[in-house]
Amino acid sequence: MNNISGAVAVMEALVAEGVDTFFGIPGGANIALYDTLYDYSEKLNHIMVRHEQGGIHAAQGYARASGKAGVVFVTSGPGATNIVTGLADAMIDSTPLVCITGQVYAHLLGSDAFQETDIINISGPVTKWNYQVTEAGEIPSVLAKAFYIARSGRPGPVLVDITKNAQLQLMEDQGYQKCSHIRSNMPKPRIRPESVRAAADAINKASRPLVIWGQGVILGGAEKEFTAFVEKSNIPAAWTALGAGAIPSDHPLNVGMLGMHGNYAPNILTNECDLLIAVGMRFDDRVTGRLDRYARQAQVVHLDIDPSEVDKNVKAGFPVWGDCKETLPILTSHLEIRDHSAWLRRFHELYQEELDTVIQPELYPASGELTMGEVVRILNEYTQGDAIIVSDVGQNQMSAIRYAKMNRTRSNITSGGMGTMGFALPAAIGAKFGAPDRSVVAIIGDAGFQMNFQELGTIMQNSVDVKIVILNNRFLGMVRQWQELFNERRYSFSDMDNPDFVKVAAAYRIPGQCVTERACLSQAIGEMFEHQGPYLLEVMVGRENNVFPMVPQGCGIGEIRLK
Repeated sequence: MNNISGAVAVMEALVAEGVDTFFGIPGGANIALYDTLYDYSEKLNHIMVRHEQGGIHAAQGYARASGKAGVVFVTSGPGATNIVTGLADAMIDSTPLVCITGQVYAHLLGSDAFQETDIINISGPVTKWNYQVTEAGEIPSVLAKAFYIARSGRPGPVLVDITKNAQLQLMEDQGYQKCSHIRSNMPKPRIRPESVRAAADAINKASRPLVIWGQGVILGGAEKEFTAFVEKSNIPAAWTALGAGAIPSDHPLNVGMLGMHGNYAPNILTNECDLLIAVGMRFDDRVTGRLDRYARQAQVVHLDIDPSEVDKNVKAGFPVWGDCKETLPILTSHLEIRDHSAWLRRFHELYQEELDTVIQPELYPASGELTMGEVVRILNEYTQGDAIIVSDVGQNQMSAIRYAKMNRTRSNITSGGMGTMGFALPAAIGAKFGAPDRSVVAIIGDAGFQMNFQELGTIMQNSVDVKIVILNNRFLGMVRQWQELFNERRYSFSDMDNPDFVKVAAAYRIPGQCVTERACLSQAIGEMFEHQGPYLLEVMVGRENNVFPMVPQGCGIGEIRLK
């Protein structure tokens, strides 16, 4: 039996787990891994990023676009702590990641050695599982468990911290065995047929039912099953920000986005429905507003793979535990075909009100400053709803998710629960590697772009074909909107004095242009898509344009404002 080093065992684990691309930066505590990686260049494609936070966001983008686990390598100390924001982001958005951190020699642990940080205790609250390896022989089984935990059940990030001696030690190569189960661990709860039947009976009796779906439909690969459920039930269906794309934007039963900046109709009618059917979503505060004013009149059916989410925020009279890819077909089989056309018309009527008051002026302004919405509208003309849209956080994010056409699943990548500014640029890099045959468009505000724009270097070095659209309003836009509406226009430290972004991109050998006039916008977007390779388009949008509708903080969703 051959002896191999711990570092070789790591590479063999990645190959066995089907990893094709991963991200990271070498450093003192993981240099042995990178020395070994030198011999695996034909099997493993490693992308060196410019900052560890960029690396973990790239791994998130890869995972969200591909459906596989994203992988990132970083060194100890600051390398490890720099990925904590990404771990928290992946944890709350249920993104499968395997993060491998280097660590000082085992005999130095606890001695405050150079670049020693207790990343196990630091990362505990923001990982699904973590483990510190101090002996080479542990590596194969620990990494097998890590990949299994990251992918199974409700996905999430795991972290494996490997001491330097464990990377260098020799061990017997007994072959890599994937993990298929862990004793006492149930990643998917047992389906209870009686609960599914009770939920179906409630749906069959409802006169004004509303389906609300989240990212769980996408994570479970249940898009077909969900579409079949919606179409047989004839029930209007609304989505959370991360659920976008599970069914096409133009599906006749798709009634729009829920939440603080969601569409008017599904927010208003949530408080008029008699049955709320939640599929793969967690009733977070951005969707519900004030819980004491949320759907008090409705019974609730809640399908979720994570039992801890059921009854956490909203009491479910009809809980359905299990993987929705498995529970939805059973539920659909018990449904009676009902006519909900009169109820659906209520959504269309309220949509018309939003269309006249908000959407038309935003997408088709007759004059005045450029709007974020019209930029997204023209992007739709070129993408035809087929591109992956990676948005940052703030007004740019809400405009992108509200108005981008998404006719395929895994078309919407954004930071949902954490709201991490600086997410979009590195996540777009990862998304392109995760789905190389699809166009990837990053929509970013001027403030968020500057939080991780060093990853232009990663784009340059690897010729990553991502289209970057900066919606520049020279403000921390969402902060400014709140200051305008709720702080009497006291714009305290929200205005931005920005560099020339086109020149910044040019320094990284990425072509681009800046648009200031409406007459030039469509041509500029066309030129961006015609260009082979990365491209940066800066659009100077209105400084004080707001994103509406809006549910003010502390209000119920029925108090949503159109202006």
